[in-house]
Amino acid sequence: MTPRVALEVRRVGRDFARPDGPSLRALEDVSFGIADSEIVSLVGPSGCGKSTLLRMIAGFDFPDAGELLLDGKRIAEPGQDRGVVFQQPQLYPWLNVLDNVCFGPRMRGVPRERISEAAGHYIRSVGLERFESHYPYQLSGGMRQRLQIARVLINEPRVLLMDEPFGALDYQTRLGMQRLLLELAAEYRPTVLFITHDIDEAIFISDRVHVMSPRPGRIIETIEVDIPRPRVYDEVSASAPFMALKLRTLKLLAH
Repeated sequence: MTPRVALEVRRVGRDFARPDGPSLRALEDVSFGIADSEIVSLVGPSGCGKSTLLRMIAGFDFPDAGELLLDGKRIAEPGQDRGVVFQQPQLYPWLNVLDNVCFGPRMRGVPRERISEAAGHYIRSVGLERFESHYPYQLSGGMRQRLQIARVLINEPRVLLMDEPFGALDYQTRLGMQRLLLELAAEYRPTVLFITHDIDEAIFISDRVHVMSPRPGRIIETIEVDIPRPRVYDEVSASAPFMALKLRTLKLLAH
């Protein structure tokens, strides 16, 4: 059975006005779909519109051409059905780990018993048990990012939008976060759009990688990552299929 398409990007374009000249075209005629529970990455040069596209899918911005659909309905505003994980964790510094995770459901009026049970579950899922009383400043960079992911997952989003979420982390922490993402994806089966500059990261975590052109951003090729799951980075990254995909992606970005 063909997986149902969750998210559709249809011929999307976006221009930005400039006070001293003609408008700047950031995106032009971008189209792709993401199936249920699929992980898709966008890679491309800086300024090609990757984050702009993610912001529009999140409902923070709007296209000048084309349309964005979630389960066949046009995206017109932010919603609980889309969770965003930013490069810099969006946390409340005056709240501890437990209260940061509980904040969203509390604001929506979810019963306290349900919040407490769900928060404990997601805190354990990201490996932050025994840190419930710690504040963000007491956590490492990787732990703060784990906390941000738990804050998003507790809202049970239909789509997980990740904007270079591991870009500010050191190499070892980044690998650990990639493994965590794959474990969470296997457990919760979210549909994921992942933006990164790291080609190895994109290939390792993804089912497909869309390679974008310089501004105005377009999809110049889609790379199918036909590498079985579960994936172990040390094994996968040294394999011939992985290296072939990486070389292809590098050649596309070099043009």
